[in-house]
Amino acid sequence: MKTILAAYSGVLRGTGSSIFSALQDLPLGLWPCRSKMEKHLQVISVLQWVLTFLAMGAACTVLLIYIFCTDCWLIAAMYTAWLIVDWNTPKQGGRRSSWVRNWTVWRYFRDYFPVKLIKTHDLLPSRNYIFGYHPHGIFCFGAFCNFGTEATGFSKKFPGIKPSLATLAGNFRLPVLRDYLMSGGICPVNRNSIDYLLSCNGTGNAVVIVVGGAAESLHCAPGMNCVTLRNRKGFVRLALQKGSDLVPVYSFGENDVYKQVIFEEGTFWRAIQKKLQKILGFAPCLFHGSGLFFSNSWGIVPFCKPITTVVGEPITVPKIEDPTEEMVDLYHDMYIRSLQSLFDKSKTRYGLKESDILHVL
Repeated sequence: MKTILAAYSGVLRGTGSSIFSALQDLPLGLWPCRSKMEKHLQVISVLQWVLTFLAMGAACTVLLIYIFCTDCWLIAAMYTAWLIVDWNTPKQGGRRSSWVRNWTVWRYFRDYFPVKLIKTHDLLPSRNYIFGYHPHGIFCFGAFCNFGTEATGFSKKFPGIKPSLATLAGNFRLPVLRDYLMSGGICPVNRNSIDYLLSCNGTGNAVVIVVGGAAESLHCAPGMNCVTLRNRKGFVRLALQKGSDLVPVYSFGENDVYKQVIFEEGTFWRAIQKKLQKILGFAPCLFHGSGLFFSNSWGIVPFCKPITTVVGEPITVPKIEDPTEEMVDLYHDMYIRSLQSLFDKSKTRYGLKESDILHVL
């Protein structure tokens, strides 16, 4: 029993190249099926990320407040003091950890779906980039696995390029969660943070922005290929101001890992979703995956559907400190055409039909 517990602990810490090296001392009669053991570890790796996203920030905040009410209040006070001193770190490039990005747990995360990263063009380390990631899905599994970890080998496929996945700034106000996110190279999706990465951090930076954001998550469901992009021009304006090239990225299968109840526009429940989106910064979706113990039951474990993330051709963008609306519209239109071309060229290779089209909302 101790050996099994050590094995599970090892995979979460990423301390070994293979979990099975920790199981060699098990008696043959207790040895589980290799494929089943791998599947269990894959489920655990995905579930821990889902629970991290949903609950870690709130749980650690409550725990910190509780510790203040105990004899260990000094520990909470010291952490709070350090939190205040470290408050602006997420806006200044964060605190990336190669060790965390290479944890073994992320390889099990990758293999659960599985997630694949496809390179179509070289990227120059002498340039900075803004990746537009589509679609959002429910939890952005493809974006996290490809750009928040090294599970799919981003640094090997794009040498000299350092990805920084941008997410809700509110996550970086929550204790412990902020440090966990920063260790993966994840940054707040606000002007100060992105300005720093594209202006004060040298070259070879790639800021990954999920352009559709919370609004796009309300449209995600299996078989749907919709992106919220038509009126999203801020990332294009930023690219022009910083002279950073635009790179369209599309993840086939991102919308297939959960089923969602989609409320029609104009309905009461849709209005509630939009109202909460404005207040919370994210859209509360009514979704389900499979159960933890039975695949035919409902739960929060995502379905095992392949996610293939294709990184398209970069669009060279000049540096214009004060671009006109016409210039922003020009490059925005170029970006949409490039994204549609990437989708059309790749769709039949990654599970879609020739007749499937990309809807730009």
